[in-house]
This record gives sequence, C-alpha cells and structure tokens, in this order.
Amino acid sequence: MSDDQYPGQGNQGQHPPQYQQPQQYAQPQQYGQPTHVTVGYQPAPPRGMSIASMVLGLVSIVLGFTFLVPLVGFVLGIIGVRKEPAGRGMAITGLVLNGLFVVGWALFVILVIGVGAAGIATSGTSGS
Repeated sequence: MSDDQYPGQGNQGQHPPQYQQPQQYAQPQQYGQPTHVTVGYQPAPPRGMSIASMVLGLVSIVLGFTFLVPLVGFVLGIIGVRKEPAGRGMAITGLVLNGLFVVGWALFVILVIGVGAAGIATSGTSGS
C-alpha cells in the first residue's frame, strides 16, 4: 500500500492525530464541619374549644333532651372556628351537630307553644 491510508488525504507534513485523555471529573468537595441544627419544641396549636364543641355535639345525640348541652357546644363551635384554625374541622362538626339539636329544640318549643295557643283558643269558643 501507499503512504496514504485514506484516499484524498495525503500526509502533507501533518502529524497524526494525538490521543487526548478524557477530561478529569471535578474533585468532590470536601465537606466542612457539620452544622448543628437545634430543633425546639413547638407546642401544638390550641384546639380545646373545637374539641369541646365536637364532643358536646356527639353527647347531644344522647343527651339532646337537655337544651343547655347543644347550646354550649354551638357557642364553643363558633368560637373554635374563629380562634382555632388548627381545629377548624372539629369545630365545624360540633357546629353542625349542635346546630341540629338547637334548631330541633327551637322547632319543638314553637310547636308546643303553637299547639298550646291553639288549645287555649279552641277551649274558649266551645261554649258550655
């Protein structure tokens, strides 16, 4: 063969290509002293009124015949929704349960007064 290993290229004073070593990867960074992280105790956000409202709502299912338990639970639920964002779900549950019993009591009282008034009105006109 001839000196030309590749057709169309002659060895015209050029040196053959040199082998290049691949670039070195960056050296891993040496880590300094570890930083000390101090984690402080964070107290749980207040949820007392929200929990009390929900519990009184559940108790109202059994003790709904008392007007006081659902009424107190309803008031605590309103305060819990406004002041305790962490217990919002429990406060809303208490509001719904207690609200149903407060509305139930209100309807019952209206019904009793209405029936009583109707009974009084009819008893006066029935002549004797």
